[in-house]
Amino acid sequence: MTERNSPSGPTAGLPLVLLVGNGQEATRWLKGLLEGAGYAVLQERTASHALERARSTEPDVLLVDQDLPDMPGVELCRALRADPRISTSTPILISFRDPVTRTERLAALRAGVWECIAPPHDADEILLKIGAYAHAKLDADRARAEGLLDFATRLYNRQGLARRARELGAQAYRDHGALACIVFAFDVDPSSPASAPLLSGAQMLARQVRTLTSAARLSDAIGRLSGSEFAVLAPGTDAAGARRLAERLAASLASITGGEPPDGRSVLRVRCGYEAVANVGYAPIEPVDLLVRAAAAVRTGRADADAWLRRFEEGGSPSPA
Repeated sequence: MTERNSPSGPTAGLPLVLLVGNGQEATRWLKGLLEGAGYAVLQERTASHALERARSTEPDVLLVDQDLPDMPGVELCRALRADPRISTSTPILISFRDPVTRTERLAALRAGVWECIAPPHDADEILLKIGAYAHAKLDADRARAEGLLDFATRLYNRQGLARRARELGAQAYRDHGALACIVFAFDVDPSSPASAPLLSGAQMLARQVRTLTSAARLSDAIGRLSGSEFAVLAPGTDAAGARRLAERLAASLASITGGEPPDGRSVLRVRCGYEAVANVGYAPIEPVDLLVRAAAAVRTGRADADAWLRRFEEGGSPSPA
């Protein structure tokens, strides 16, 4: 995994709160309170904008005003909690301008809210609760990341790739979009001269990771399947786009040792397999199966000058692209 989709910039490293409200006195008071306590605060005035901002920034805390111009705050909380692109460990709090009733509190809890903030306000209590929730979220993120990352490369491991495939597949399903998976494998070329320079395993791995992460697109998710195999999940990419992306990435990878696929004479040879669907909403395939098929394509058959790039073929062996 690379942190390619993580928020960056001057607020990086600070706990990030997305504050959703129309900017009236209560919202301004909460914004000032949080910023004074060292939080980075983003603000959106409408529910529709807040939903998109939450997906793109992955905040540590979501704080929603009950009264929004386009929908009740509790409905936004329900939509946020149901969105697969927003972590279930993200705390959602809702603020009320008047004392909250039992009915309102229960409705908020049923919508996935962790805490109701209502008069009489106690600034210290609010900050202590938000701090505890933010720490819990960061701990959950850390534990999740450690279980989903390859130790040597800090890319996604198999479990992380499977999880990311499901997340990207869910998004593509809603958008009726395309999704592809490309798997790269490296082999030592036995026909290379014995005197050809070969980097150490650690040096080569570092170069492979650096090359992949710099050459891939910002939207791509990158992972390591095994010691010599890497996978790229490419949202918005059909079969033709997957071939072009594979060719571009393979050329960058082959340049590490001076070769160009398919005719390069580098010490390491690059093999590639891929699978793609043009519309996940209509495809009879699970997103994780794209990983399985791409891996099967790259592992089947001999990698030679006319078959280094292969696509999975249903019911048979992978065929040259």
